[in-house]
Amino acid sequence: MSPIMRRRDFLKSTAIAALSASGLSLARPSLAQQSGEEPLYGISLAEWSLHKTIRAGEMTNMDFPAVAKNDLEIDAVEYVNQFFKDRAKDTDYLTELKNRCDDLEVQSLLIMCDGEGQLGAADEAKRLQAVENHHKWVEAAKFLGCHSIRVNAASQGTRQEQLDRAADGLSRLGEFADQYGINVLVENHGGLSSDGAWLKEVMEQVGRPNVGTLPDFGNFYDYDRYQGVKELMPFAKAVSAKSYGFDAEGNETKVDYRRMMKIVLDAGYRGYVGIEWEGPEPDEMQGIRLTRDLLLTIREEMS
Repeated sequence: MSPIMRRRDFLKSTAIAALSASGLSLARPSLAQQSGEEPLYGISLAEWSLHKTIRAGEMTNMDFPAVAKNDLEIDAVEYVNQFFKDRAKDTDYLTELKNRCDDLEVQSLLIMCDGEGQLGAADEAKRLQAVENHHKWVEAAKFLGCHSIRVNAASQGTRQEQLDRAADGLSRLGEFADQYGINVLVENHGGLSSDGAWLKEVMEQVGRPNVGTLPDFGNFYDYDRYQGVKELMPFAKAVSAKSYGFDAEGNETKVDYRRMMKIVLDAGYRGYVGIEWEGPEPDEMQGIRLTRDLLLTIREEMS
């Protein structure tokens, strides 16, 4: 995957004005590498970052690529299936979405899939149904030019039973997705999936090259987030930079981003890091910008 390249002095006055409005005063990092070399990682935008705006009817999934590119200068996107839930098989809709991305030179990376059943369901019939329910999203991801779908590993039973059931469902879905050249990625997203050691065991049991992880900086709850990301990075094909709030120096208040990005890079990862803003304030656009700027600053520091 080719990381995002940006022009050196993108709308500095706009950025400064936005920061001032939020009560912060930050030096805006350069959007391009000073040396002109390939960046250590690309920066993408998870659609969930704008879920309040979308749910308020102020933008749609179809608008998402243009907002990412034109308003935020981010040219790689990660969709959320619930924002076009009934369109997975709508070829006209997917063609229009793809054409917009092509016109904007925006790259579609993955689709985050929820609400399609438990891939680790205790009942085998329900587990197989969940696998089948995800097929349409594999096909949609292929159509849009994505490399992956993100799924959940929810299950019931003992720790070992859940491991076996999740591994079974993921293996079956991975086999189907392999026909399309699509990866199936599991995010730490609640339940035992937020236990890094457990999810690592699931990956090892599945043992398929196209079944991997999407480590999220949040969503670990009672589990050490840094240990969790470290355990999941060997299987990672995407990374989610969850953010909740920022201090006056532009640092994330719940996650040590420098420590986290060192873990990511030390694992040899050089793909996209997806912004996923979840904070109550500032607003979604500004929260995304602050996360983007922190990732840019760290990228320059570590280059």
